[in-house]
Amino acid sequence: MAGSDSSPGAPGALALMLQGTGSDVGKSLLAAGLCRAYHRRGLRVQPFKPQNMSNNAAVTEDGGEIGRAQALQARAANQRLSVHMNPVLLKPQSETGAQVIVQGRVEGTAEARDYHDLKPKLLPRVLESFAIVAADADLVVVEGAGSPAEVNLRPGDIANMGFAEAADLSVVLIADVERGGAIAAIVGTLALLSRSERARVRGYVINKFRGDKALFEDATGIIKSRTNLDCFGIVPFFEAARRLPKEDALSLDTATEDSGKDGDRNAAVKIAVPRLSRIANFDDLDPLAAEPGVGVEVIEPGEPIPGDAHVVVIPGSKSTLADLRFIRDQGWDIDIAAHRRRGGLVVGLCGGFQILGTRIADPDGIEGRPGEAEGLGLLDVETVIEGGKALSERSGVEIESGKSVKGYEMHIGDTSGPGLDRPWLTLEDGRGEGARSKDGRVMGTYLHGIFASDTFRHAFLGRIGQGEFEGVAYETMIEETLDALAAHLEEHLDLDALLAAARPVKAAKLSATG
Repeated sequence: MAGSDSSPGAPGALALMLQGTGSDVGKSLLAAGLCRAYHRRGLRVQPFKPQNMSNNAAVTEDGGEIGRAQALQARAANQRLSVHMNPVLLKPQSETGAQVIVQGRVEGTAEARDYHDLKPKLLPRVLESFAIVAADADLVVVEGAGSPAEVNLRPGDIANMGFAEAADLSVVLIADVERGGAIAAIVGTLALLSRSERARVRGYVINKFRGDKALFEDATGIIKSRTNLDCFGIVPFFEAARRLPKEDALSLDTATEDSGKDGDRNAAVKIAVPRLSRIANFDDLDPLAAEPGVGVEVIEPGEPIPGDAHVVVIPGSKSTLADLRFIRDQGWDIDIAAHRRRGGLVVGLCGGFQILGTRIADPDGIEGRPGEAEGLGLLDVETVIEGGKALSERSGVEIESGKSVKGYEMHIGDTSGPGLDRPWLTLEDGRGEGARSKDGRVMGTYLHGIFASDTFRHAFLGRIGQGEFEGVAYETMIEETLDALAAHLEEHLDLDALLAAARPVKAAKLSATG
């Protein structure tokens, strides 16, 4: 369908787009909650985000990748993951450059200015994906990126109003009252839009409200007088959102703020996680953080790794050599070595697994500048960054405990060496996965998501605590939280009015915006 003149959706399919007055206003969470709420009403709901920027991604059944937020939204809607739910995914590798993934597949890397020029060429494929998603939906909940008020980026836009105009969508603005200035954010955003864009905005939602909602009633009148927009609801802060998988690295700031609480300092099991400069798929940590008696502390640059940590987890990285240098620049390599000498556990996940080896080489500059460096030397393996990206769901067992694990591969690189003769896991095909040190105190794997497997996670934590560990049922907790979020939105939003604001999906003209 790419390159055709139109992209028809399913007969009767509706679509509504959420756009924020800024980044991190809660669009992803609201979209997930709406997906679950309308699904519970009996609608076939599909999530869609034209363009996402995140180093947290999920693997689809057909071996592609999409943003983690869209994976959560698909789960909320009871839908299988599809690359078309997030047709353009940008994974930052440097301050100005990112890997560009289109319809689930890597299409290269681009600097910010080059990508700006590329966007109009991607619009037909974005609209193609939207049509595929809409063809199996009663309602498509579309999430924008950043804010439409960034009018300097409007030429060629495919993430916000550029897509809304191309696909002929209604828009609801989301404002975060916790940031302050919500009135100005809504009025100012609307003032910066063109006349045709303003006509698409059907109303707004106030998100993350704390306190007495009656105090905001005068504000809705002021906004109405300035914009003629109605409020679809004021959503109180949803505390349980911390239980859901994280997408944006900004969410780690909250984890860092919370890490000093007495409950974490006195945790029976203390896990330290260095915050790498290109940290990726850090939602691997969420199941551990959800456990009672387990404290997961994200270590900020410039801070030492605590000496009383039981486990140091080196997470995934979008640029492994750069983050290996970053670890040494922070002196964390010295801290990790001291932790190891004290008998502490060290776990490496994906890029962290590569960092634990003896050597990493990137001769073709796939993840940045070409080069090579000695790893931390805690596992007898070495890695060459080469070849295509491995993207697949896997299952198996942990060799030591015999407990089942499920996860997914998402990496570039070929790892070899004698350390692989002592694998951490055995996969469903009988192949060993990862590596362990001779004493079993250092381990690494390419599999993301393994700590979401309850029996394995409990066995792992039990070995640290030297006893049986009875903790949460993680996947059940996620489902219960999504249900609670849907009920929260049912109570505080006018879902009937939001549904009435959605427009039928029509043949979308494939024209560049500007």
